[in-house]
Amino acid sequence: MAENDKTCHTIEKKIQRNHIMKSMNISLPDTMRDYIEEQVAQGGYSSVSEYFRELVRQDQKQRANERLQTMLLEGLNSGNATEMTAQDWEDIRQAVREKTNKRQSAI
Repeated sequence: MAENDKTCHTIEKKIQRNHIMKSMNISLPDTMRDYIEEQVAQGGYSSVSEYFRELVRQDQKQRANERLQTMLLEGLNSGNATEMTAQDWEDIRQAVREKTNKRQSAI
């Protein structure tokens, strides 16, 4: 198990090196700073930056889940499902072709 942890940590570090990281400074009250430092010490994070990156990832995931829930509810509330026709599929294919052609002409 420890070997897997070491391997995952090594892979993560390599990925981080390949991504350009930019610094961001934030101002916090002492109580929040102390809390964050405590979380880093107790949570197994290697740095405050790693802790904040994890918070951002969690927030991104939560917002994506909320968007998915919204879309699912919109789908459920949009009425009864109808069977796709051959014309529906052709319209989708045509829209994809047009989008692809537009992208290729922009290159």
